[in-house]
Amino acid sequence: MVIEHSSRGERAYDIFSRLLKERIVCINGPIDDDTSHVVVAQLLFLESENPSKPIHMYLNSPGGQVTAEKYCDGQELVSGFMCKYMVMLSSLQEQLKGTILLFANPEVYAVICGIGLPVVESSLAIYDTMQYIRSPVTTICLGQAASMASLLLAAGAKGERKALPNATIMIHQPSGGYSGQAKDMTIHTKQIVRVWDALNQLYCKHTGQPLDVIQKNMDRDYFMTPEEAKEFGIIDDVIDQRPMTLVTDAVDDEGKQKDSS
Repeated sequence: MVIEHSSRGERAYDIFSRLLKERIVCINGPIDDDTSHVVVAQLLFLESENPSKPIHMYLNSPGGQVTAEKYCDGQELVSGFMCKYMVMLSSLQEQLKGTILLFANPEVYAVICGIGLPVVESSLAIYDTMQYIRSPVTTICLGQAASMASLLLAAGAKGERKALPNATIMIHQPSGGYSGQAKDMTIHTKQIVRVWDALNQLYCKHTGQPLDVIQKNMDRDYFMTPEEAKEFGIIDDVIDQRPMTLVTDAVDDEGKQKDSS
């Protein structure tokens, strides 16, 4: 809780609302639908206030949550059914880097382990809004920016993507799953491959790396220090202090608000 004093009395803010007044947006923890809704609304609001003034996005996120079990054995329940058979399909394994698990059930259910579409779509809603608004978005990583959070970090305005010295950046193929009848597998497989290809292209766009390099490094968890992330093209600079321009802007804004009150 932050309490401000003015000639009109006292006003209490929660800390994130107070930071929003300084055009600071925070993404903390896993990215899900709730996080996405709030961040998208904050970005649109700040743009409506001043389209030419930068927005500062602070990231400390492991990315999205896994949406399905990724393995099982003969004694485990996955999606409510006893796993009896594991079928490895080489063509899908090549594209999805996952497996298909079949279950002993009259309707034959299956789980594709590869990309968690709900998680990806929540993150891409934030990504698309960052590109859509006119306000430049500065991205700063503190703690970690992993999985889809690393894409948001890379999607900041060129020259304005930063990380603190002890941050960790990690890229990998998104994980999650889909469950349903086996006849739906083809439909969802095509969608998963489409999204996977789109993500590779987005990383290529923002890092400047060729597609084969992106695919190779995202095949498994690929951890980077800030300096390594800078060399890879995800960030532009490593900082250990808040830029003085941001401090000056915050002080100026506070002074204007006090004068108006």
